[in-house]
Amino acid sequence: MAEKIEKKTASGSSAEILGETYEPGTPQGEEMGKWRQKLSSREEKLKYLENGERYYYGKEWFGSERRKKPA
Repeated sequence: MAEKIEKKTASGSSAEILGETYEPGTPQGEEMGKWRQKLSSREEKLKYLENGERYYYGKEWFGSERRKKPA
């Protein structure tokens, strides 16, 4: 895979921009991305989801939609 570097100018200065870096083709294997079949128990699935959604399930820090002090 060869890297494509493009030169672009904006507001009087020029910069080198990295172009397409992906390899053409499609992913191999049907099981890629099927996380439910990879985890065996219900507890593992819940842990996986809570880890992925830790922004909403987390109690030790506050996101932008949460208040530090409850109303």
